[in-house]
Amino acid sequence: MTVINKELLKKLPKTDLHVHLDGSLRLETLIDLAKKYEIKLPSYTEDGLKELVFKDKYNSLDEYLKGFGYTCSVLRDRESLERVAYEFAIDNFNEGVRYIEVRFAPQLHMSEYMSYEDVMLAVDTGLKTAQREINSKIDLTSEPEFEYGIIVCAMRFFNDKFSGWYKMFSDAHRYSDQDTIINLASLELAKATARLRDESSVKIVGFDIAGSEYGYPASNHESSYDYIHKNFIHKTVHAGEAYGPESIFEAITICHADRIGHGLFLFEENMIFSEDIKDKKKFIINLANYIADRRITIEVCLTSNLQTTPQLKSIKDHSLAKMLNKNLSVTFCTDNRLVSNTTICNEIEIAMNNFNISAESLKNILIYGFKRSFFYGSYTDKRKYVRKVIDYMNKLFENETGVIKN
Repeated sequence: MTVINKELLKKLPKTDLHVHLDGSLRLETLIDLAKKYEIKLPSYTEDGLKELVFKDKYNSLDEYLKGFGYTCSVLRDRESLERVAYEFAIDNFNEGVRYIEVRFAPQLHMSEYMSYEDVMLAVDTGLKTAQREINSKIDLTSEPEFEYGIIVCAMRFFNDKFSGWYKMFSDAHRYSDQDTIINLASLELAKATARLRDESSVKIVGFDIAGSEYGYPASNHESSYDYIHKNFIHKTVHAGEAYGPESIFEAITICHADRIGHGLFLFEENMIFSEDIKDKKKFIINLANYIADRRITIEVCLTSNLQTTPQLKSIKDHSLAKMLNKNLSVTFCTDNRLVSNTTICNEIEIAMNNFNISAESLKNILIYGFKRSFFYGSYTDKRKYVRKVIDYMNKLFENETGVIKN
């Protein structure tokens, strides 16, 4: 086990590439906004909400996702979205995160009163305000600036109760089956995302599908991912979180995924159900090798996986050990700062305390986060930024002689 000084860990430049805005509100903000909009919560105290909604352990992914019903209900206008985005950026920077890619489904906040553009501009404004404030207070000649990007999420599943926009969309396609409606909604979002990326300064960097994975395959989103792919937008996919290697295979082959969200069940032979796959072990070996060779980074969310996966009795049972053994590119992420009650520093500490990660390996993993980010800007600008991060990180390690033990 490698021991790292907490003060150094906080200072080290870090990323969070898999974190949901609507799962990362401050509890006091959720309560404040609920009172403002007269939205009923199970409790109006932080302790009460932690006991009843935002728990340490959940029985399933679906139970975990229920908390989003409360957080999304208060994100109902530009003011609330802007506030939450601003606070989110500040909270990340305060623990040493220098680059974030925040993701959310704008359709969950859209209505007849708030368009896709309104939602996206509100979130971008909040993040941009925080970015300017942060970067005005740090020494940019020696430190990497705070940067961000926005990942737009389509939903694997929805119904007309999810939001006003989904109700209108479902009503307009009432004669179509559910899979067709999901496909059409996803494609509509992809087109809106590409257009806004091209016609505004909103820092859109990627596209994703989120929500309940089991029973809602990535193939429902093939047309939207084809559209995103042809418009040169980066792609990540929630896969292998509640389903097995086949889901990850679909994410890569159908959705052209550049990164995989979670990938927890990558190595689970007993979660392969296709009769066409005769040699399950070989299938997994080939899939893992392909992921490693193509440097398809896995966005690892340890706390979240432990909370939503009953078969994980201990964090030591997590597939991260196999990922590291296979030399896969991984990066540590929170998934949801509120719903999982975690931070990036906490996720790194958990990894260091439970897996064989040397100081040098930790440094490489942190750098992967920056290298495999969907950086907003040119590749040349990204290289300069990553170089600045590496130089700053090396200086911090050099100045903290004796606090790392292998």
